[in-house]
Amino acid sequence: MKHWVYAGGGVAAGLALAFGLVAPDHRNSAAAQSEAQRLAAEAAGPQPASVSPPTGAALAATYAPVVKRVAPAIVNIYTARRVVDRQTMADFFGMMMRGAPRARVERSLGSGVIVAGDGLIITNNHVVAGAEEILVALADRREFPAKVVFADEKTDLAALRIDPGGMRLPTAALGDSDRAQVGDVVLAIGNPFGVGQTVTEGIVSAIARNAGGVNDWQFFLQTDAAINPGNSGGALIDTTGRVIGINTAIFSRSGGSNGIGFAIPANMVRQFITAAGSGRLVRAWIGAAGDAITQDIAARAGFDRPTGVILTSVTPGSPAARAGLRPGDILYAFDGKELPDPASLSYRVATQEVGREATLTVVRGGRAMNIRVTLAAPPADPPATPTQIGNGSLLAGVTVANLSPALAQELGQGLPDRGVVVLEVAQGAPAAQLGLAQPGDLIEAVNGRAVGDVASLRAQLAAVANGVQSVRVNRGGQRAECLYRPPGAFSCRS
Repeated sequence: MKHWVYAGGGVAAGLALAFGLVAPDHRNSAAAQSEAQRLAAEAAGPQPASVSPPTGAALAATYAPVVKRVAPAIVNIYTARRVVDRQTMADFFGMMMRGAPRARVERSLGSGVIVAGDGLIITNNHVVAGAEEILVALADRREFPAKVVFADEKTDLAALRIDPGGMRLPTAALGDSDRAQVGDVVLAIGNPFGVGQTVTEGIVSAIARNAGGVNDWQFFLQTDAAINPGNSGGALIDTTGRVIGINTAIFSRSGGSNGIGFAIPANMVRQFITAAGSGRLVRAWIGAAGDAITQDIAARAGFDRPTGVILTSVTPGSPAARAGLRPGDILYAFDGKELPDPASLSYRVATQEVGREATLTVVRGGRAMNIRVTLAAPPADPPATPTQIGNGSLLAGVTVANLSPALAQELGQGLPDRGVVVLEVAQGAPAAQLGLAQPGDLIEAVNGRAVGDVASLRAQLAAVANGVQSVRVNRGGQRAECLYRPPGAFSCRS
């Protein structure tokens, strides 16, 4: 079970001026926001009615029929791997007397969900990563050896296969996690602390959480249903018995449940299952990125509160560009679901299938409109062309590559669709010793001249080889410029 700690950051104001948003008449803008709400509702289509329990007696209604139907499809997973402890100097002298150290067996446990009657099980990748032996125990106490058939570290999902000997196994059906709403009642089923199958109840606490910015592949449903070590890979189900998420992590300083748990949305799980057949997971892409609406921008646009995503970039030739989206547009909703921030936009795109058409509610110049966009697989254009920079440069020993939408998605660090990214820094390289570059950094300029691709970077470095050099690096949005003057003067400023 992962224990995550959150870190936050601010977003600079003033984007309204940067993209030419002129403060319109607030009455007209208020009308535009109202029109955006109407268009978003139209794009959402008919929604299932949310029914509140009318009496205290209804609150006491049992979930037993739902649990009875789903629980047989939730399994316990036991893993084992051999580990040799790291040796100290004292251990070295001990070996001279006792011989080589013996490997110990490290055991762990988790949970899983049977999604196909022929023995396909979904769990977390961190439950089975590195395991040499995997044993699956069903709710009826039958046990089967299992093998990993597909795994993805970025989404933290793994598919296991067991052989039930021709018998059909009980299965749990995946629901539509896009229909989950804050306040919906949910049940978490798993094997916490190895005590045996356990059911806990809570609500959906939040949608589209990105837990501490782990990477831009991971977006979660948050719940206060008790989730503890051993629950990883178990099911988060709604009151109809459909799996809306796979429990994966908690926010905790103690290791126990504090009522902040996270589940991978079922729609992302469904994509993973489809990808298991090809052995490659591709996430949908629209080619647009933006920032959160600040209070200042909301006031300029006439919104009554900060909500939406103001586009800062639209990749040429992307689905967003073909649909007519422009920098400065405010994305208000995706398929009728409001977009309070950029994470919610990434979440909505990430949980859709490639090739599907979605409706974006956009506010542009005080006017609201619905725009249809077809989600696509991110292209690997330009080619990455991994290249290690040679001697005579501050970047000697640094391997760089051309960013493309596909590589940016593969690296999963919130990187742009274009630019030059650091893939690797050789041990002992000047950039490693000086802390100038690390994997995931963007190389933006050499001696004040912008770098567009690997070829231009190499040309600009060759032009200043063995002379005065400055390199501008972007690390997660924080820029630093480092200057080198032969024979040994070096300085950086941010």
